[in-house]
Amino acid sequence: MFDVLIIGGGVSGMSCALVLGSAHKMSFVSDKKIGIITHQKASSLRDALFNNAYGIPRGKLGADLLTESVDQLEQLYPHVIQIPDEKVIKIDGTAGNFMVSTNKNSYQAKIVVLSIGAGNPFTIQGLEEFVVPHQKVIPEKNRIQLKNNDHKVAEGIYVTGTLAGWRSQLAIAAGSGGAVATDVLTLWNNGVHVQVHDSIRK
Repeated sequence: MFDVLIIGGGVSGMSCALVLGSAHKMSFVSDKKIGIITHQKASSLRDALFNNAYGIPRGKLGADLLTESVDQLEQLYPHVIQIPDEKVIKIDGTAGNFMVSTNKNSYQAKIVVLSIGAGNPFTIQGLEEFVVPHQKVIPEKNRIQLKNNDHKVAEGIYVTGTLAGWRSQLAIAAGSGGAVATDVLTLWNNGVHVQVHDSIRK
């Protein structure tokens, strides 16, 4: 079972994984199993071209950043388990005992972090009740987000980046992923055990 399973390998998901991975020497993190499903095929970053982003060379392709981020996580924090080439189709269960089903496998997780884009339709079964129109994108773009309170959707479920309602900018997405990682680390540091919640029991 994963202590935390991040779904999505774009900017916010990888930022969350990097921050969690960097904490591995802390006593309250050393025994935690961290995973990320690095599905990136639908990332809006794939078509981006960066010319004026802090710390990124002019002319950098977003597709290259996606590839480099996977390599960076592997090199810096190999204890973070990367699960490539799988797409999540369903989330069942309750906080502390979620079942995340992909097109190939199923995984148990205590905490789930959703870090996919804001495209419509939303294709992960089990979370439909949280889907609302995106609050910071014009209606004509037909984007969605998950209802959340400062990234928390329900007990044990967090959301980052554009799916959390943030605008589609690299720095914002990275900060959103980092914020969720910090929240998870705070829970672990305080010895808080995720309480069972019935919000998405199926």
